[in-house]
Amino acid sequence: MTTESLYDIEVQDIKGNTRAMADYSGQVLLIVNTASKCGFTPQFEGLQTLHKELGDKGFEVLGFPCNQFLSQDPGSNDEISQFCSLNYGVDFPMFAKIEVNGDNTHPLYRFLKHQAKGLMGSEKIKWNFTKFLVNRQGEVVKRYPPTAKPEDLRKDIEKLL
Repeated sequence: MTTESLYDIEVQDIKGNTRAMADYSGQVLLIVNTASKCGFTPQFEGLQTLHKELGDKGFEVLGFPCNQFLSQDPGSNDEISQFCSLNYGVDFPMFAKIEVNGDNTHPLYRFLKHQAKGLMGSEKIKWNFTKFLVNRQGEVVKRYPPTAKPEDLRKDIEKLL
């Protein structure tokens, strides 16, 4: 069963506080499953740049750490938060570690994957740094593979702003 609306979903921020996705209603979102020890980890820099340059126009990057791909984010939420801040200056919202595939898939990722399927119609997340672009109405408009660099998404994001 999938959730009817993105805004019905609750998530935990990286400090353990419950947040409603409804808090982001009316904003353009880029939702990313992240990892601290992945070949794509340097994408944090590009994500932070997008956040900094487009944030005042109603854009938000949301990072969701995941340890399901070769254990590339084994740290605690505090360790992940410190790593992202110290190494990449991340100040966009980061959330508690979640699962994006399998029986314990977080409801947010059940929703995202159902709305924007991957290659050949698969809902499965293939790797860290899969990205979902969400419009101001909470609709998933595009899914990007891990290889898509944040700077290459800028035009798509700006169209929605």
